[in-house]
Amino acid sequence: MPAAVLDPTRPKTSTTITAAMSVQVAAVLPLFLFGGLAVQIAEELGMGVSGIGLISGMYFAVSALTTVPSGRLVDRFGALVTARVAVGLSALSLLLIAAAAHHPVALTAFLLLCAPANGLGQLASNVVLSEWAPAERRGLLFGAKQASVPLCIMLGGLSVPAVALTLGWRWAFVFGAALVLAALVPLAGLGRPATRPKVAGARAFDRQLLVFAVATFLGATAATPIGSFLTTYTVDIGGSETWAGLNLTIGGIAGVIGRTAFGAVGDRGNGREFLVITLMLTGGAAGVATFLFELPWLLPLGTVAAYALGWAWPGLMNHAVTSRYPDAPAVATSVTQTGIFLGGAVGPIGFGFVAEHFGWGAGWIAVSAAMAASALFIVAGSTVFARPRH
Repeated sequence: MPAAVLDPTRPKTSTTITAAMSVQVAAVLPLFLFGGLAVQIAEELGMGVSGIGLISGMYFAVSALTTVPSGRLVDRFGALVTARVAVGLSALSLLLIAAAAHHPVALTAFLLLCAPANGLGQLASNVVLSEWAPAERRGLLFGAKQASVPLCIMLGGLSVPAVALTLGWRWAFVFGAALVLAALVPLAGLGRPATRPKVAGARAFDRQLLVFAVATFLGATAATPIGSFLTTYTVDIGGSETWAGLNLTIGGIAGVIGRTAFGAVGDRGNGREFLVITLMLTGGAAGVATFLFELPWLLPLGTVAAYALGWAWPGLMNHAVTSRYPDAPAVATSVTQTGIFLGGAVGPIGFGFVAEHFGWGAGWIAVSAAMAASALFIVAGSTVFARPRH
């Protein structure tokens, strides 16, 4: 549906993408700060590898349970109202962690508090782009918006040498809360909140989306443990804490570039987004396999492949889904996003268990295999259950 029908005072493209990216950052920053600072947090609170995975997994489980209802809330009340709610929840959680997370139970409770903000924020930002972004640049902007996820990974990595090793890890969460609240500024530039009118006969779920949800589940199962465990793994194989943070920063930069560049593929209008996603997942699986060598100096190679390929497809996926389900973009993307969140729940818990009982090598083999399986389901969804592009 054209944006002009929903809001005749269409904002500038720069305001639209800034608002979408800011909300995306607000939605995911708490978890990635936790992942980047896991070594310091675990040392202070007495947590092991499996404990880190359990907390990350529970966060994604709550996100998954609240995603489809969040999609309906976004379509019902509009992207701007729900985006502001997401920003508020994330900022509150970050401040509570900084001030009162002195036990793993308290840390878990505060992270779970902002888990619903993950779905609300990501789906609201999807709708901001689908309603206000120019159609001819929407793929690029979806990619840029999703690039805010590795941007958070990069911030999590930089927070180790810049804040955690100087002022302490709690100050990183204080600064994170200030960054999250800054998202309210570009949101105000989008104008008065508008609600999406219901479209009779709008379809937001079918077998293709179900297959893609399985694919996103497997892809996220593979990718999310990387952000949660990479710094811990780097230190365990002989790297310094500073090198662990810098390696994660390199991955974040690669993810920003990869998500933005591959998002632009959707603007070419050739309908080959799913082929590109398949190749990306395959390349990511090959990159993660290099972790098996357990060489700190080699880690950036696998990290770049993992983030620029194996975990750079969500923006292109969101663009492809909103193009095929234009009458209910939030609900449609909530289905594939649920797969991502479920994978985020299973991935860290499963990886933590495997790594603790069978070693890091077994964990990375499982990650690589899950990425390859995700690629196969993308192929099945885009061929056997293909849906025409809008």
